[in-house]
Amino acid sequence: MMKDRDMKIAVVGGGSTYTPELIDGLAKRATELSLTEVSLYDINAPRLQTVGHFSQRMAHAIAPTLDVSLHSSLSDAVRDADFVVTQIRVGGQKARQRDEERGKKHGILGQETTGVGGFAKAMRTIPEILKIAAAIAQHAPRAHLINFTNPVAIVTQALLNHSNVPTIGLCNIPLGFRMDFAKLLGVSPESLEIDSVGLNHLSFIRGVRHCGQDILPRLIREASGEAGKPANLPDLEYPDGFIEALGMIPSGYLRYYFMRRETIAEQAAKEKTRAALVTEVEEELLEYYADPNHVDKPASLEKRGGAFYSHAAFEVIEAIAHDTGAVLTVNIQNGATVRDLPEDACIEVPCKVNKGGAHPLAQRPLEPEIRGMIQHVKAYEELTVRAAMTSSRRDAILALTSHPLMPSVAVAIEIVDEIGPVLGLR
Repeated sequence: MMKDRDMKIAVVGGGSTYTPELIDGLAKRATELSLTEVSLYDINAPRLQTVGHFSQRMAHAIAPTLDVSLHSSLSDAVRDADFVVTQIRVGGQKARQRDEERGKKHGILGQETTGVGGFAKAMRTIPEILKIAAAIAQHAPRAHLINFTNPVAIVTQALLNHSNVPTIGLCNIPLGFRMDFAKLLGVSPESLEIDSVGLNHLSFIRGVRHCGQDILPRLIREASGEAGKPANLPDLEYPDGFIEALGMIPSGYLRYYFMRRETIAEQAAKEKTRAALVTEVEEELLEYYADPNHVDKPASLEKRGGAFYSHAAFEVIEAIAHDTGAVLTVNIQNGATVRDLPEDACIEVPCKVNKGGAHPLAQRPLEPEIRGMIQHVKAYEELTVRAAMTSSRRDAILALTSHPLMPSVAVAIEIVDEIGPVLGLR
């Protein structure tokens, strides 16, 4: 446990407009975590200064003894950290915009975690995240890495398979479901036990228990389509009867798979891509952060998405630091948890989290109605990690062709050749 000494948390990608959300949550819990320093690192110096100085003012207003330090050196930022949070976006929003436009051009999905957008982002990100992990191993040997970087499933898979740094992949969606269910039922979030299985952004809730009773059937009947749904998802709802027939509640991102035709049509009809909308929100946020008179988290931060972002991070950090054994849904290596997937696969399931990290809870076999889809996407994720490691055009083609949303190998080859020069494929 870390109760007997001060804690340091490093944030890689500290210039993100999400950072004040994280700082706000950590500052409010600084005393219970014995947190004395949050170090922010980013390669974008102007962004780091703007976001970092606002974060310093905000942290001082909440917890005057909490030091928020800014760093242009990765090694200095992570040195002796207990936890390192990664939230990087290689290429920035401009790269995301190109990914989404490429999807529209080819009549396929370009979202940043699903389809061609997720593939391109993973290929850009994996080499950089592994460099970050190497720096953590060298300068913060006791640190746990908490990865928020999208696509979380693939990036965390690379970290688990190609780094020795203890890593947990984290997403706010599972916590969002728990909070929404609790609000719907009028109970505390802590009183709910949620059984979910799958991959990040490709998971299925198979059970929800309250006071020993499975209430999933009630939730399927009563939960609105907005439950667990972040701002960047399609507005489409499933046809009547589908969720009841499935008997599970799917992650909102599964609309891309279950309603592919409708989602592509909706994407094509929108005047602005999600990247363009986020860029506008970020400009508004950066203008707010730059005003030296501002010390409070802006309401417009909610437009950026990421509800419960800081809460999700705090839950994991507290569970490890205080050895609580809390059950949290995170991304971790499979082992023998899901027998239908490889042992080294990154999966998203409820885990008991303590000072030793995250330990997956036992799972029953995957039902045939979800097994094939999960296995299919997991194979794509494995192949994408391989392609990022080899920088091979051949491996990239095989990876993208394997994605269930890819309509043709000819399209996959064309896309790989479009992005290949930027990625240095050979």
